[in-house]
Amino acid sequence: MIYEAPLPVSDLQKSIEFYKKLGLELAYVQEKLAFLWIDKGESWLGLWESDNAHLAYHPSNRHIAFKMDKDDFEHVKDWLQSIDIEIRTAFGFSPEQQPLVLPNHPHAHAAIYFLISMVIPLN
Repeated sequence: MIYEAPLPVSDLQKSIEFYKKLGLELAYVQEKLAFLWIDKGESWLGLWESDNAHLAYHPSNRHIAFKMDKDDFEHVKDWLQSIDIEIRTAFGFSPEQQPLVLPNHPHAHAAIYFLISMVIPLN
C-alpha cells in the first residue's frame, strides 16, 4: 500500500482548496507544505510549494488515481462539474465519452480525466 504521494505545486493555498473540493481532508500544513488524507490514517497526498512546479505534462508526472465506490461511478461526472471541475480530453477520450471503463489487463478500471490543481503563476 502506498502511504504518501507528493506533488509539486506553485500555489499551496489554491491547491489545498482544490483537493478539499474533491473530498480530501487537510491533515497538516505549514508554510510551503501540506498533507491531505486520501484515506484517513492510511495514505495522504503531499503538496510541496515550489518555484519548480511547472513541468511539461506527461502522465508519469501529473497522474493521480483515486479509488471510488462502484455506485458513485454513475454520478462522478455530474459531481465534478457541480464543483466547477472541468472534464478534459485525454488519451483520445473526449469529455462526452467519459466516464468510461478501460479493459486493461489484468484489471479493468474506470476513468474520468480532469486537470489537477497545480496553479502556475504568470510572470
